[in-house]
Amino acid sequence: MATLRELKGRIGSVASSEKITGAMKMISSAKMHKAEAALRRLLPFRNQIEAIIANLLGADAPCSSPLTVVPDRVEHATVVVLGSDDGLCGAYNVNLFKFLLGHIADLRDRYGEGVHINIVTVGKKMDKAVRKIATHRISVETAPVNSKAEGDAVKAFNDELQRRFIDGETGRIDIVYQNFKSISRQRPVAAPMLPLSVESFSAGEAAETARPYIFEPDAASIFATVLPMYLLALVQEVFGENRASEQAARVMAMQSANDNAKKLLEQLRLEYNKLRQQSITNELLDIVGGQVRD
Repeated sequence: MATLRELKGRIGSVASSEKITGAMKMISSAKMHKAEAALRRLLPFRNQIEAIIANLLGADAPCSSPLTVVPDRVEHATVVVLGSDDGLCGAYNVNLFKFLLGHIADLRDRYGEGVHINIVTVGKKMDKAVRKIATHRISVETAPVNSKAEGDAVKAFNDELQRRFIDGETGRIDIVYQNFKSISRQRPVAAPMLPLSVESFSAGEAAETARPYIFEPDAASIFATVLPMYLLALVQEVFGENRASEQAARVMAMQSANDNAKKLLEQLRLEYNKLRQQSITNELLDIVGGQVRD
């Protein structure tokens, strides 16, 4: 049975943990709101790019790009998976890893067991987990960016992925990440990056609001210029959603840890008070017993 001194020490330790988890929750919440704001700033740019592409596809001039070419046979597929560089975010990376395994199985069902899959990992935690499944048909590569990358680093990474597809090094590129819905809802998704599907622009909301334009210099040249811009916006949005989802998962994990610390603190204080009351009662009994003997 614990002594009063031991219980007091444990109470102090748990109380400190409660304060720490509470502070970490507030920090993660602030970072999540910052990532949300960045996502909202990206949305108008991506919507405008989609509208331009829909207008181009609605024109009479033919539009083509190496980014839209579907290979006859896919022997090599690339999967970019975004995880976290830091821990304390609950089951965030575990859920992503499980989803990645399912996506790899889907790719093999679609292209055959002989397809080579190259997994490009973003985030130290994900890189460590994915390297355990490396085989002669599954290669693992660490991305030159981390989960907090922005701006020029993301652009350089996006350009490298496009180059690999255009040069024929890979026939398909997907991005696996956590889609941010709300602070309590993030779901893993596999977004196809390359080849780009032209039909998705023709059938989207942008196509419904498309208006006739006069293109200068010509529709084909603008189409070839705008597609890489759309891909950059897509990759930037994915990185933004990954950051927001990671911080949201960390907020929920810290909230759970904080709630558990509060419950444990209440139990320890109750046990401490009971033991203290019992100790006082025993002392009173000893005093009364001594007086009776006298």
